[in-house]
Amino acid sequence: MEAPADNYVDALSRLALFADLTHPQLEQVAHSFDEEVFAAGQRVIRQDVTGGGFYVILEGEAHVVIDGVERARLMRGDFFGEISLLTEAQPTADVIAATMLRCLIIPDTELKPFLLKQPTVMYRMLQIEARRLRAANAWDG
Repeated sequence: MEAPADNYVDALSRLALFADLTHPQLEQVAHSFDEEVFAAGQRVIRQDVTGGGFYVILEGEAHVVIDGVERARLMRGDFFGEISLLTEAQPTADVIAATMLRCLIIPDTELKPFLLKQPTVMYRMLQIEARRLRAANAWDG
């Protein structure tokens, strides 16, 4: 089910990760993505199994589950799958659709070239990762 890229441009423009991009840059990004829809309860990423890409949630919610324990809930604008791609390791969590989940996906082999072409997106991703790390450290303490 592929929607025209124009729909993606509008959706992407409302997400913090892509907030610094111009309209032409958003159009370019929109053409880099595929869309996938997951049913409630469907596993998107499986812990300890190779991941499949970088996912950005356009609609719906997902649970992050580690060893059977829910650790986080992801919503529109959140992203996942990047850690296993960036570290070249298996995913450390399951990501399961809590509701119908519509995501834009960058395949694993395309994430690095995409980020290098879009440094403002990479910088925003780093900011979000730093906040996640700070929250995880506070939570562990």
